[in-house]
Amino acid sequence: MAYVDRRHIDTGLTTSPAVAGEVSDYIALLKPRVMSLVVFTAFVGMVMAPVGVHPVIGLTALLCIAVGAGAAGALNMWYDADIDGIMRRTQMRPVPAGRIGAGEALAFGMILSVGSVAVLGVLVNWLAAALLAFTIFFYVVVYTMWLKRLTPQNIVIGGAAGALPPVIGWASATGSVSAESLVLFLIIFLWTPPHFWALSLYKVGDYAKAGVPMLPVVAGPAATRRQILVYSLVLAVSGLLPTVIGMATITYGLVASFLGGIFVVLAWRVYQIGDADPQMRPARHLFSYSLLYLFLLFVALLVEGSVS
Repeated sequence: MAYVDRRHIDTGLTTSPAVAGEVSDYIALLKPRVMSLVVFTAFVGMVMAPVGVHPVIGLTALLCIAVGAGAAGALNMWYDADIDGIMRRTQMRPVPAGRIGAGEALAFGMILSVGSVAVLGVLVNWLAAALLAFTIFFYVVVYTMWLKRLTPQNIVIGGAAGALPPVIGWASATGSVSAESLVLFLIIFLWTPPHFWALSLYKVGDYAKAGVPMLPVVAGPAATRRQILVYSLVLAVSGLLPTVIGMATITYGLVASFLGGIFVVLAWRVYQIGDADPQMRPARHLFSYSLLYLFLLFVALLVEGSVS
């Protein structure tokens, strides 16, 4: 398999003319759908914290977290413009499509990164700011620049970046990190591999063409389906931890059990049906449900935090 060598990719920083994109293109650089999930899980972490937070402080923290997440997305699109231009699902992103220059995307992401961390530190607290800075660094440098092109475990290790927002939200309210916030981290961390591996099963051609070593490209679909099932089982159990440690009530536990049960059933269908369905509908169904699962699970936690 041929892997993309960034040393021979023109970044646009010195040779490409500046490209003035539309406002909508800069918004697209922020990955707004990912940003919305980041903000929501951070908000749940803030609400679940045992101390209240002033509305202005809370809103400031969420805004900084949103901007930091968008900055990471912009830097990801800057660095990944070469492979994004190869894959059908990403080739219309602003940088590979030529609507925004690579240099502009890099500057945009860097300014937002520094600004979001600085404002969060000055107006909220420096622990939350440090966690946000680490999240941006981990997503851009560790995941995007290193793991994504190196190992099929890219999304497993890299998933730590996407799992940190509720910890940042918790730290914004309390100025500390606790076992409860790490449980929220664990849930998202374990959710990430089956979510993205389900996608990669029916987008395997895209990843192979771009030289990205996603698990089904390197280990094959059968191994990927087994890993999805294993992670789904562990995820379903981890979803019950908030009740186990007294962070949530038995009502949440019942909701988590129901949602986790559906996740496992869909994962089992992916494992059982395998390649028998050329449309890969079980994998598509699991990918779509995984988004709903995480949203509803955190809605249930949000309700718990609101009434406690």
